[in-house]
Amino acid sequence: MSKDIQAIAFDLDGTLVDSAAGVALALNAALMNAGLQGFELSTVRGWIGDGPDALIHRALRASALDGVNPATLAWRLRRDFDEVTLQDPTAQGDPYPGMADLLRALSDVYPLVVVTNKPTPLARAVLEGAGLLAFFSAVHGADTPAQRKPSPRLIEQAAQHLGLPTAELLMVGDSAADLRAARAADCRAAWVSWGYGEPPAVLAGDIWRLDAPRELITRLQPNTESTY
Repeated sequence: MSKDIQAIAFDLDGTLVDSAAGVALALNAALMNAGLQGFELSTVRGWIGDGPDALIHRALRASALDGVNPATLAWRLRRDFDEVTLQDPTAQGDPYPGMADLLRALSDVYPLVVVTNKPTPLARAVLEGAGLLAFFSAVHGADTPAQRKPSPRLIEQAAQHLGLPTAELLMVGDSAADLRAARAADCRAAWVSWGYGEPPAVLAGDIWRLDAPRELITRLQPNTESTY
């Protein structure tokens, strides 16, 4: 089965990098600058996955706002969120244990790309801060709302960049949006249990479940067995 996979796409937050604390740091700094209360890490973790604009809208819905234009405030929060993220990308999180070794092994065999709902400049900064950017040939971020997973557009863009049909791409992610995007793109999928997404009620038989990064190597054998 793995012989049909010619390249691998990874989600970022909750898949490659444990970034919840960094996302909470940037969000709460932006909220504080606007005179608003921040949120606990556990709350912010549940909001991650659909990009910073959706994150900010969820925070605003949970905040007590009086006489404030939400659209104007959302723009200001997003500006400050981006600024905090880019000022110190190393504070945005560390790779999950075993992830760097996995990517090092895979990159000897497969082209690797990132497909994320985080905008591309932020995604590249976080990957660089985590020491993972060099493993990837491209980073495809959701720079417009229409690109956000579960839309298949980013996966299709990644496949086009690689010169492959989407059916030869494996999408690895932690959320239902990742699985739905893969399905819409006619792409193989793997769900990781260590991330922020809720466990699917049922995993379709053609979707791999991964409970640790090294399990992807086992799934892809024999191509990568001798490199890890």
